[in-house]
Amino acid sequence: MATADWHPLGDVYYRKTELYCMSWNVDVEQFSVAAAPHGGPIALFKDDSKTARVQVSTKPVITIYTAAGQQVSQIRWNSGQVIKMGWSHMEDIMFIQDDGVVLVYDLFLNFKRTFGMGQEAKDVKVLDCKVFSSFQGTGIAVLTSTFRVFIVNNIDDPRIRRLAEVPGLNSKPSSWTIINLDRQSRALVAKGNELYLIDHGGQYQLQTPEIQSEVTEYVDMAVSYNNKYLALFTDKGVIWIGSSDLQKVYCEFNTKSVQPPQQLAWCGIGAVTALWGNLMLVIGPDKDWIKFNFDTTVHLVEEEDGLRMIGNYQQEFLHKVPDVTTHIFKIGSMEPGAMLYEASKEFYKGSQKSDEYIRMIKEKLDVAVSQCIQAAGHEIQPSKQKQLLRAATFGKCFLTDYSPEPFVNMCQMLRVLNQVRNHHIGIPITYTQLEHLSMPVLIDRLVLRKFFSHAIRICNYLKIPDAEGASRILAHWACYKVSILHI
Repeated sequence: MATADWHPLGDVYYRKTELYCMSWNVDVEQFSVAAAPHGGPIALFKDDSKTARVQVSTKPVITIYTAAGQQVSQIRWNSGQVIKMGWSHMEDIMFIQDDGVVLVYDLFLNFKRTFGMGQEAKDVKVLDCKVFSSFQGTGIAVLTSTFRVFIVNNIDDPRIRRLAEVPGLNSKPSSWTIINLDRQSRALVAKGNELYLIDHGGQYQLQTPEIQSEVTEYVDMAVSYNNKYLALFTDKGVIWIGSSDLQKVYCEFNTKSVQPPQQLAWCGIGAVTALWGNLMLVIGPDKDWIKFNFDTTVHLVEEEDGLRMIGNYQQEFLHKVPDVTTHIFKIGSMEPGAMLYEASKEFYKGSQKSDEYIRMIKEKLDVAVSQCIQAAGHEIQPSKQKQLLRAATFGKCFLTDYSPEPFVNMCQMLRVLNQVRNHHIGIPITYTQLEHLSMPVLIDRLVLRKFFSHAIRICNYLKIPDAEGASRILAHWACYKVSILHI
């Protein structure tokens, strides 16, 4: 049954889909993990000196894997102490050190460039760091031991800005994050039960969210992918969900755990997830919740339409069931798409019931066909994609003036998506993410990973002009071959 893995959360449903059985032999709990969005690669950083019972002098090892767990590259770190690592929107891996130096490497851990976060950060050392998406690209913010925040909005053009000072802050903030609104990056800093929004113009604003429960400290916070929503975790175990400008409150949810979660993250823009060890809570804006238990420790990766959960043995994707999918598969649905899907199933069984279903929706057949095509795009399993596209094909037979373009386009997109999701390539991107990322960027990411032949086949299949497609990719391939000969 299509709805067997659906979990109700208020008026909507969430489902968890397996993306990969991981190829690696890794205990995620023992590593610092950073994974790039849009089905990007995973970086693991292991510092044995922090976990060893006796002091060891071995340097940490950094390993890059595909999202499917296949090793891409590995180096032994021989620079300074790494505070944070993160990925840029160009899929470069960044290492931010305690002296404010940022080192940028490519996917294969070839050094590209370096820059600093300013003299003050170098002199007084960095306590914490945030990597974020800004309106200009990929940004980095560091918190120094003097409790000042320095920010770079674009790592490709690193202009350092010092944000306003939080009044009376003389100890490390209990939590902080970066919020991008109105084309400006600001830091939200928690000083006990006070929240300050600070910017690079020297301005600070004391924010007072409407909260019913008692708060001594805000110990964690998370901003949604689109920067419009905010989740706060208090020292009393309450999760506050509201707008990022703190003007609207959606709910307060008591987790009954004063222990802060290892990760507080958004699942798309509709729900907040909190992870404690092997237990994860998914909380909706109306206090509805779902509980998941995992066999091993997992690491959460926020995506614009869901949440990737990377574990020792498998990787799963949690997301809201799209409305069009709900219309078709929800039990008892009378939507045109649901009727057409049933008609298609009965037709291939050889049953006359299919004719009855078609008669019921003959005035809305074009809507039914469109719903089945759209729903196919949101399915990850090819078998479900085929069932929905078969239903759309069946419905098209009864339409005289139906344009084949949406159907053809969806078939092309799904063939490309299924190809790049293949375990060998390991880019588990969804149709929604691809619409945001665009096909040229996806092709560039294949070229970046040295999958030249796959990129050329996709360009030829989509009939992309040679100047933008095959010829350009062959030029990259030739440069790569020449660089190998020179090594």
